[in-house]
Amino acid sequence: MSEQINAFQIAQKQFDNVAEMMNLDPGVREVLRWPAREFTFRVPVRMENGDLQVFTGFRVQHNDARGPNKGGIRFHPDETLDTVRALAMWMTWKCAVVDIPLGGGKGGIIVDPSKLTSVEKEHLCRGWVQQMVHNLGPRQDIPAPDVGTTPQMMGWMMDEYSKLSGYYAPSAFTGKPVGGGGSLGRTEATGFGVIYNVREAMKHLDMEPAKSVAAIQGFGNVAQHAAIGFVELLGGRVACVSCWDRNDKKSYTYSHKDGVDGRFLLSITDQYGTIDKQKAADAGYLVEDGNAWISKDADVLIPAALENQINAETVKKISNRVKIVAEGANGPTTPEADEFFKENRIFIIPDFLCNAGGVTTSYFEGVQNDMNFYWTKKEVLKRLDERITAAFSDVLQTAEKENIYMRDAAYIVSIQRVVNAMMMRGWLHGDW
Repeated sequence: MSEQINAFQIAQKQFDNVAEMMNLDPGVREVLRWPAREFTFRVPVRMENGDLQVFTGFRVQHNDARGPNKGGIRFHPDETLDTVRALAMWMTWKCAVVDIPLGGGKGGIIVDPSKLTSVEKEHLCRGWVQQMVHNLGPRQDIPAPDVGTTPQMMGWMMDEYSKLSGYYAPSAFTGKPVGGGGSLGRTEATGFGVIYNVREAMKHLDMEPAKSVAAIQGFGNVAQHAAIGFVELLGGRVACVSCWDRNDKKSYTYSHKDGVDGRFLLSITDQYGTIDKQKAADAGYLVEDGNAWISKDADVLIPAALENQINAETVKKISNRVKIVAEGANGPTTPEADEFFKENRIFIIPDFLCNAGGVTTSYFEGVQNDMNFYWTKKEVLKRLDERITAAFSDVLQTAEKENIYMRDAAYIVSIQRVVNAMMMRGWLHGDW
């Protein structure tokens, strides 16, 4: 099912629906439903066995009306240009909804990073920058880590950009290692941002966090800290997490009768998000099929893996108990699943609001780089909480005022801010 779904078509359909609601001018729609610039290129790398291998890389810059393009770089074997296009568009809305002065971009390379040595990863990172150097920079396009990339890889990329540019440019990349221009709090930011959103949704729905249960899909950085945060920040219980096992080439769901201990599972997880199945079983965890997470008896579902995971088929497996779906991943819900949520009055926290903690803290990192003055973790997370809480309030107020779905409300807030910026810069003329 998911293989037949085109993420960019979904992103455009979501935009088109809201553009119709907003009665946007057709020309304005055309500007926003397509990226401003796209790059596809080849990166040759001399492998450690002596072979020369050529990788395909991408960078998409969707819209920079509100500021430099911002977005991650994915290293994934199934990366496609359309996926990158969709993610770049969602980044535009994400930056706008939390009201940070950045636009939307995304990049990637078609590669399985787990099959590369550290030296090969570094060469690939530097090669990507060499292809894009004239179209990157602190005032142009600022990449960050994403699926399959790490803070160390951002450090290599920043170093390569600095060498090619002839000056030290720490704010050209974010998500760098702490001590190498990175920000404290960045590791927790996206997952904790999900939980700040869930907390606000629970207040709105008059739910008791301490009596609530969450089921989480994924166990990468976002899911890890969402699992930790749901327990430590809200006092709730996590029924399960799921993750891809790169050794078995399949996914598993991990649950525990006393609730999932995110910190323990993190201690037995490798850098690619694969949990040690045997150690988990020895600790009393039930290891089930990877799709079992979605049917768990839970109040909150947190899809925090890849796109299109809740679709026309899987949505039918959701428990009647579910009240909130918090989209930790980018684009985890298809339009058909959205219709199910509307019909069943399930409160949705849309992806580009729910997982905006990462880009918000990336923005904070760039600010600190430019000041050459760095905040404490407590200060970073406090600023993050304030920004996420304000953004949630803006979207909820729009949803209630217009009596519309939360995803539509988030789009309206974001699109209006981008259109306003385009108008103020003189990109649009006449009565749009």
